[in-house]
Amino acid sequence: MLTITSKENAQIKNAVKLKKSAKYRKATQCFVAEGVRVCADAAYSGADILSLFSTQAAADKNPDSFALLSEKAEKTYMVPPELFALLSDTQTPQGFLCVIKALDKSADFDTIKNGGKFLALDNVQDPNNLGTILRSAEAFGVDGAVMSSDCCDVYNPKVVRGSMGAVFRLPILSVNSLSDWLSARPQLNTYAAVVEPSAVPVTKISFHTPCAVVIGNEGNGIRPETAAVCRHRITIPMNGKAESLNASVAAAVLMWEMVK
Repeated sequence: MLTITSKENAQIKNAVKLKKSAKYRKATQCFVAEGVRVCADAAYSGADILSLFSTQAAADKNPDSFALLSEKAEKTYMVPPELFALLSDTQTPQGFLCVIKALDKSADFDTIKNGGKFLALDNVQDPNNLGTILRSAEAFGVDGAVMSSDCCDVYNPKVVRGSMGAVFRLPILSVNSLSDWLSARPQLNTYAAVVEPSAVPVTKISFHTPCAVVIGNEGNGIRPETAAVCRHRITIPMNGKAESLNASVAAAVLMWEMVK
């Protein structure tokens, strides 16, 4: 275990850049995870932890988690609270942050050939929404998530934290063109979630596997070219004056109907 006290330290600079830059995360194939629970989830999930940053107070308060993470991490660094604040993406840091090697997200989606229920995300941009969606997908037992490459970075610190470890366990695949990916799988029953009077209420749908529910961008919905390749258009029936639901709420409702 090493102690770092300077913000000019190369390890500190690297972690800060990973926190801030999606481009840097992609180039280095690394990302950061923050918090006692999320870091422990990374360890239990078998993620490759390159380094652990901890404050002494956090190590003293969570000795079991510190011992686990210190064992799993290639390097462990003790830092003072004011230095940890530079690394943190939260207002009240818990004092644990890990630098993790990017996971192999080219997960085996061959279950599509035999069944399975999937989520497809088309240009979902808000990291809080994406984290919550992935967390819900794991909770409901969805078999995997396919994301267009212009979705929010799955390794954004807010996504990692909001997913509550789902990014470590849920099969996730990033594709350049979601419409092309769906078109290449004619065996997949696809359901585009839209806000249209002519769409079928999701409560009246019997989902036939293999299937995928497609969720679109928070403001613009599903791209026309993506919706065009979907077999079905479905909607969430709503009372009251609200025109639509938050993307993560809508995704949760649709996934629940898909898997029940």
